[in-house]
Amino acid sequence: MNILLTLSYDGTNYFGWQRQKNQISVQQRLEEALSALLKKNVEVRGASRTDTKVHALGQAALFKTETSIPIEKFPYALNSFLPDDIVVTEARIVSDTFHPQYSVLKKTYQYKILNTEFKNPKLRNYSEFVRQFLDIDKMREACEYFIGTYDFRAFCASGSTAKTTVRTVFDLSVSKNDDIIDIEVTGNGFLYNMVRIIAGTLIYVGIGKFQPCFVKEIIESKDRTLAGKTAGASGLTLMKIYYKE
Repeated sequence: MNILLTLSYDGTNYFGWQRQKNQISVQQRLEEALSALLKKNVEVRGASRTDTKVHALGQAALFKTETSIPIEKFPYALNSFLPDDIVVTEARIVSDTFHPQYSVLKKTYQYKILNTEFKNPKLRNYSEFVRQFLDIDKMREACEYFIGTYDFRAFCASGSTAKTTVRTVFDLSVSKNDDIIDIEVTGNGFLYNMVRIIAGTLIYVGIGKFQPCFVKEIIESKDRTLAGKTAGASGLTLMKIYYKE
């Protein structure tokens, strides 16, 4: 049967989701745990290739197996084989035609910024530190220019293997709670480093380097050099993946 896992992880100590030759990845640790639990080699397909130090609360991974473990008990059994910074929160049986990437309707990411005078050591692995004052109203105004279906080539890092750079952003919002600013974006898919470049561009808007309306010009230019910096990986979390079934 096909089993789809939902998992959360702290990406601080991992070189991303995807299995690496010489570095430890989240996929490797998950496959090791599954293989130990099921007593046979297990390979998984992930829904999203999160980068080094990127976190997840709603990553998804698919694998095929035969097991007598009740599906509702599977996360409890598997978590006993996983390190403390990776937790499976759900397991469900899906159809044979299900694909962890091609069956996706949309994904939601969150980017966290610490906007204050001094760094907070407790948040160093989970946020981007920005000392300059960020104008939330201008950042929110800029968000409106991202929503829609566009060629987001200007928000794609080099090294991408995507067949097309056209993506749809359904929602993009900015909220603030004390010194923490959260950027949350939902789309049908994202290009390589797209969310981090969006975050970096909104930071430039917030500090006054860009006007909000400049986002429209960046998108139309398809020129990566016009967009903001690629914000750091630690502030990014994959929040949720929505599927058709």
